Amino acid sequence: MARKEILDRIEKYVHPFRIRKGKGFRLQDFDPGDTCGLTLDKGEAADLLQRGTEWLAEEQDMLYAQNRWSLLLVFQAMDAAGKDSTIKHVMSGVNPQGCQVFSFKQPSPEDLAHDFLWRYAKRLPERGRIGIFNRSYYEEVLVVRVHDHILKLQKLPPQLLSKSIWDERLYDIAHFEDYLTRQGTIILKFFLHLSRKEQKKRFMERLDRPDKRWKFSASDVQERKFWGDYMHAFEEAIRATASNRAPWYVVPADNKWFTRLLVAAAIVEAVEKLDLAYPTVDAKKKKELQTARSALSREK
Repeated sequence: MARKEILDRIEKYVHPFRIRKGKGFRLQDFDPGDTCGLTLDKGEAADLLQRGTEWLAEEQDMLYAQNRWSLLLVFQAMDAAGKDSTIKHVMSGVNPQGCQVFSFKQPSPEDLAHDFLWRYAKRLPERGRIGIFNRSYYEEVLVVRVHDHILKLQKLPPQLLSKSIWDERLYDIAHFEDYLTRQGTIILKFFLHLSRKEQKKRFMERLDRPDKRWKFSASDVQERKFWGDYMHAFEEAIRATASNRAPWYVVPADNKWFTRLLVAAAIVEAVEKLDLAYPTVDAKKKKELQTARSALSREK
């Protein structure tokens, strides 16, 4: 299949889930079980994903060699949506030297002594690299919004803790991302959209399987009580920060094989548009290479 034909097919599946304009966005318009009509067995899905990861590996190699652009992949989701496994499978073929993964846990005292974007800004990818945020600065308008007592730990002056703080933070995030894109960072944001029913099923599997139990935490069940609050917070975040430069992808997450395929397709599509190529060699460099070739040829 020709490269352009593959890209056209990718666009067909990626387009319905890409949000570039947040106005009017409603999470209820997206089905967590959607597969765009695709019906694949595990073998077929694995084969397609393998092709996608190989393509991504080729593009990543040129991204690293060119050393001009960087790519930031942001993953947000409820527990058990499959962030870890999606990152693992989609990025399986990428050279570790050109990829950085950060999982943001509870902030340290040093983090709390700075502005809310500080600890994330420190981990942004260098030029030529792919940075992956497994949870990100969006936690500051998600979990902190749902559990607003966390906000009190951030030591803000009381007069700044107004009712508009969430709108202000979303405004700051949108402008932060706009700034990054103007510096050569491509930003793709993935919300793995899991249904409450499927989350329960996966939690039960974790409890039943010895190799999965380590992933389970009693707090996971407690967080389910705030499901509606989280969905509202996600919806508000996507509405306020979706843009042409930094789009959101609302990825159906009830079928892991489709989640992985869609994420891989979105990344391949975005990187392909950069029209990457290996750096060309100038006359001076060619002369150096010829000298090196001659020296190696003379060796016995």
